[in-house]
Amino acid sequence: MKKFKLMEHELVPLHIVLSEEEKEEVLKRFGVREHQLPKIKVTDPVIKEIGAKKGDVVMIIRKSPTAGESVTYRYVIE
Repeated sequence: MKKFKLMEHELVPLHIVLSEEEKEEVLKRFGVREHQLPKIKVTDPVIKEIGAKKGDVVMIIRKSPTAGESVTYRYVIE
């Protein structure tokens, strides 16, 4: 049986694990600390697939009918 890849599905938005430098830049830009970002669990299927770990910040890019693209950030928790 062929394994299904979540990231290839049209309804799953692009998820990107940020580097430490990118993470610090995002936190500084928004004037927040990691724990103040919306959270996503390490057990989330997409988080597992992209290999994110606890403490990472993930950028999520969704297609938006009004804005073209919508970018959000999530803090990976246990």
